[in-house]
Amino acid sequence: MTKLSRICEAVAPIGLLLVAAATLIPLFSGGFMHMNVMRWLYAAGALWLLLARLFSPYRGDDLRLRRLLRMQSWSALFFVAAAVFLFVPGTAPRDWLALTMAGAAVQVIASIMIPRRMQQINKKK
Repeated sequence: MTKLSRICEAVAPIGLLLVAAATLIPLFSGGFMHMNVMRWLYAAGALWLLLARLFSPYRGDDLRLRRLLRMQSWSALFFVAAAVFLFVPGTAPRDWLALTMAGAAVQVIASIMIPRRMQQINKKK
């Protein structure tokens, strides 16, 4: 694993936190009054996460672990697509929210399964 890969894996949660914070802004502010701040914060987090996932590829031999890590990249792509819907005029909040929920579901599943698979690989060795 290269130094860049390790750094990207370490900073990926920052992107997730930015996406989560932007998603919670309308909830805590009582509406979409701060839409400009929210959309830029969300887009920055989604892009940050996507870049972190793209620059930290898995180089091992385990196919299942490779697929699980690729699922995390798909999660980042869902977040980027949701960010696009935040900037497109005429879209409803349900559009970006649906993609955010899909990305979050994929992220949660991958986050649970990756450590489990790594434990299985370590037990075999």
